[in-house]
Amino acid sequence: MTNFEENLARLEKLTADIKRSDISLEDALKDFEEGIKLARGMEKEIDRIEGKIQQLMNQPDSTNGVEPQMDLFGDVTGMGTAGAPEQGTRQ
Repeated sequence: MTNFEENLARLEKLTADIKRSDISLEDALKDFEEGIKLARGMEKEIDRIEGKIQQLMNQPDSTNGVEPQMDLFGDVTGMGTAGAPEQGTRQ
């Protein structure tokens, strides 16, 4: 099975060949047909990969119940909602 990069390189070559001024109409049509088939196959491969990425992104966190230790806001004591000072305190 050829990989995605090889198919992309072939598609780029076909595109360059079609743009040549000395190519016959018949050869250009043949290259165009091959390019369409390649592009459709590559699109299916991209869809398959995107589906796999979505599955991986939607999997539950595998940290074995350990909470991540991220302190995004530091010590927020003395702060009201949305970071506003609690009523009756001055900053």
